[in-house]
Amino acid sequence: MPTADKNRSRQRTRNLFVSVLKKSLRKPEKLTVSAWAEKYRILDESSNFKGRWSNMITPYLIGVMDSFNDPYIQEINFVKPTQVGGTEAMINMLGYIIMQSPAPTMVVYPTDDLAKDISRDKLQPSLMKTKAIEEKFRKNESKELALKFYGMNMYLRGAGSPSKLASKSIKYLFFDEIDKVGGASKKEASPYNLAKERTRTFTFSKKIFTTSTPTLKTNYVWMLHESADEQRQYYVQCPHCGKWITLVFKQIIFPNGEEKISTTDRAKEAVYRCQECDEIITDKEKYQIIQQGEWRTVNKTCSGRARSVSFWLNALYSRFLTWEEIVLEFLNSKDDPERLQNFVNSWLAEPWENTKLKTSEDLVMECQTEYEEMVVPDWAKLLTGGIDVQENCIYWTIRAWGDFMTSQNIAHGQALSMEEAERIMGIPYRKRNGEGYLVSLALMDSGDQTDQVYDFCVKNTEWVLPCKGRPPMLSNYKLSTINKAGSTANGMTLVLIDVGKYKDMIAARMQRKKGEGAWMVYQGCDMDYACQVTSEHKITERGKGQITQIWVKKTTHADNHYLDTEVYAAAAAEIMGVRSLFLYGEEQEETTEKPVETQQEESWISGSDNWI
Repeated sequence: MPTADKNRSRQRTRNLFVSVLKKSLRKPEKLTVSAWAEKYRILDESSNFKGRWSNMITPYLIGVMDSFNDPYIQEINFVKPTQVGGTEAMINMLGYIIMQSPAPTMVVYPTDDLAKDISRDKLQPSLMKTKAIEEKFRKNESKELALKFYGMNMYLRGAGSPSKLASKSIKYLFFDEIDKVGGASKKEASPYNLAKERTRTFTFSKKIFTTSTPTLKTNYVWMLHESADEQRQYYVQCPHCGKWITLVFKQIIFPNGEEKISTTDRAKEAVYRCQECDEIITDKEKYQIIQQGEWRTVNKTCSGRARSVSFWLNALYSRFLTWEEIVLEFLNSKDDPERLQNFVNSWLAEPWENTKLKTSEDLVMECQTEYEEMVVPDWAKLLTGGIDVQENCIYWTIRAWGDFMTSQNIAHGQALSMEEAERIMGIPYRKRNGEGYLVSLALMDSGDQTDQVYDFCVKNTEWVLPCKGRPPMLSNYKLSTINKAGSTANGMTLVLIDVGKYKDMIAARMQRKKGEGAWMVYQGCDMDYACQVTSEHKITERGKGQITQIWVKKTTHADNHYLDTEVYAAAAAEIMGVRSLFLYGEEQEETTEKPVETQQEESWISGSDNWI
């Protein structure tokens, strides 16, 4: 090769080397996620707005995305309706990481199949639209659920694979539609906690982003919202009075159902009235004020800088929806519980709670009577008990019963041993005239420490029976027989209880006025008991093509032991014939006779109609 050609070849090699070296050593641009998105993000054909990303289309996402750049914030939660760009905001964060701050990243979806579909059909096509990201992508080394880029790996996981969630150390963790992720199993922690453990190495620099439309108060996204150090809402300025407000559904005014006009015509007349000045905000004005909106902290539970923040937004802020469309969806949904739940979750971005049987500790405190603790009310004819066995103690309650299911708690507490519970249940409780009453029957939960409970019930068979909760049955309870060879309780009666039916009864009667037929407590009842008795609520659950209503804890860690004891006391009362007490006079002697095991389940159904 001639000398001149050699020199030109060397120069080209040198220039290439210098170019690569400069590119490698060049500091990343100092951009926020939202600024990065406007400069680099290209939307693909699946978007309503194909082409370059514009923050003005969804201005409320700017604050959500840029919280990722706050060095103090480690956990970001976004409670959202459908179709407001939550997933797109997450993709912007992922693109920002790849170009600006590469580090091990994990994205968790409800299932492996969904993770594969999104990787193939959404995530990769979206990221590859950005040329700078495509250049960093190591296509030949990547797999469907393991995308490799120069400087980092991105793992896509389904929540149903605990071993995969716990196998990688990561700096950035993302959950898309986290409320569709399953909970903890008996053998494993929840997918959220398993994946979160993978960020422990990056103590101060980790980022965890979760987003979803809410489902229930007890599910992930709403619990993360309520537990966040800061809760933020998007405020807009009324174009008429200048006051800063949040957009809420109750301010959309439309004709009521009494006017004889169609649902469509009612929706057409929908307008939004400012909660401050009562002036009408049009759809056009809504779009304008959203552009100038801002996120504001509405609740802060920490001192100093927040480590976790949660953003909450409803569909009223969407530029793609008019007041008419929102009202029309509501009117078409309000009479169908399943559709109404979808409207509440997916449009209002609120957790679903569908029950008329709402209880609270304040309601319990309003049920206090004139009778003090340990005193049997004058109207009482029967005492029953409920015992809930825990690992470290025993919860117990004693309830007095009168005509027409009138009842009052006369005592409750915790015992350290079964012997102590035996003494409590065995002493006489007296009316103000001195007349004494013993507990006629108590039911004792045998789900925990089963053998010890069985032995205890055999020893005290004249006043206590073991019990277990069961799924919905035709009757409120059923008498079964213990079949356990070698046990002292073999052949003993076991009471199977439809727990949900008794919780229905307690909640319904708790809301009655004090007096005949009401559920009451003694004067001076403590708040811990009141909180535990009302620690659950009844919600609608959808699954396997069916809609069911079930009782669940209002919060994950709430104690419900006293509620269980009241369920057992109520079942014991029904076994003892509480429904027929009104047929007997005051002089009717108390009976401790136990029902025989040969009675059929159908015999307990009679009288159960309208039993609440």
